[in-house]
Amino acid sequence: MTEFTLPDMTCGHCVGVINDTLTALDAECEIEFDLLNHTITVNSRCTPQQLVNALTDAGYPPKQSD
Repeated sequence: MTEFTLPDMTCGHCVGVINDTLTALDAECEIEFDLLNHTITVNSRCTPQQLVNALTDAGYPPKQSD
């Protein structure tokens, strides 16, 4: 599991774009959204860097959480 902070994730539309982006990369990934705290937790067979690249390309550059 990898957690990211996505400062630009502010609404349901953002959640939809992020979900579509990550499931296109890995159809079996599991994503937990915390819209209030601007964080997502991703369980994927992709590397964290692949996830960062996909999110950045979609317009949601993440900061990896501690």
